[in-house]
Amino acid sequence: MFKHIIPFLLVMLIAGCARPTDRAQQYLDPEFSGPLNQVEAITSNTPRNFNSFIEQAEMVVTNSPSMAEKYQPLYAHLSEWVMQSGELSELTDFGIQFAQLSGGDNRGNVLFTGYFSPVIELRHQPDETFRYPVYSVPELCREECPTRAAIYNGALNDMGLELGYASNLIDPFIMEVQGSGFVHFGDDDTLEYFAYAGKNNHPYVSIGRVLIDRDEVSREKMSLKAIKEWVLANDEATVKEVLEQNTSYVFFKPMAAAPVKGTAGIPLLPMASVAGDRNLLPMGTPILAEVPLINADGTWSGAHILKLLLVLDTGGAVTESHLDLYHGIGPRAGTEAGHYKHFGRVWKLGLSDSQTQDPWLTELDKKSLLPEPAPEAGTAEETRD
Repeated sequence: MFKHIIPFLLVMLIAGCARPTDRAQQYLDPEFSGPLNQVEAITSNTPRNFNSFIEQAEMVVTNSPSMAEKYQPLYAHLSEWVMQSGELSELTDFGIQFAQLSGGDNRGNVLFTGYFSPVIELRHQPDETFRYPVYSVPELCREECPTRAAIYNGALNDMGLELGYASNLIDPFIMEVQGSGFVHFGDDDTLEYFAYAGKNNHPYVSIGRVLIDRDEVSREKMSLKAIKEWVLANDEATVKEVLEQNTSYVFFKPMAAAPVKGTAGIPLLPMASVAGDRNLLPMGTPILAEVPLINADGTWSGAHILKLLLVLDTGGAVTESHLDLYHGIGPRAGTEAGHYKHFGRVWKLGLSDSQTQDPWLTELDKKSLLPEPAPEAGTAEETRD
């Protein structure tokens, strides 16, 4: 019997040591000790596509004088590098410094998810079909704001806050998760952009996680498409109860149709910008990223593509080991974004002898290096006998 146990234990040991690769994980680097890690070189054999970088960088310089002052020299050096060769081995010739993100596993695997700007159908006045309101920020939220369940049950009725009415609960909910979106008013054929205006400050709960925990959708099949299919397969009361598990609620403000902008106030180009963690990646930071390429069914294609991206947005669920890639506007972008939950390697870029030098330092690191202010004259320590 003992001779049968040993092979079994060996099999279990090997299985236990196996590292997952189904979501594009790679294990090409040593284990990192911190969130940002100075490296001597960037080595990547993936195909490259830097097509949108220069246009996205120009939008930053054009729209934000403060960001232009900080980042324009770095953008200029990167643009010159792209136009001359784009060879990774030549980055340092242009004064570019780099730091690799450790990812959640400390092996360089950074999670990429996707987001988009939905276009939803609304009406200015309610009817039998379009009867689910979308709200602007109520004054009462300066003190205590109602939960999603309370709002669904009429807590904001008769306050004149209705911006329009949807035909279901899930479309406005998806727009909340994305943070903004376009709305088409079918009663007068107008298009408006609903920008983020605030939230009720109750905890955010992932509906995808709720459906997985309840065995309604498998973890492997979870996507925005899967959530929509679940909604269509269930009655309104069931859908409402699940959505209410996310007590957080987002309010909007209407604007004339305009380019989609992130937290930085810069128009976003699809597949050229990401939301990131401000402490590691301040707004405007350029990154090199091995972005995973996804099949139409949401599985990893087996390949990555190296892109130059700009960090121009933030998100409540976006932490140091997680980036959210902007995919664009409308249903197709939504389907593609909903499939993204895969991994790639990422390098933060800086320029030597400039405001962006030493990219391996976090914002907290930089603050700790600042000299402490001199004590004011006449303090207790100076006047003590």
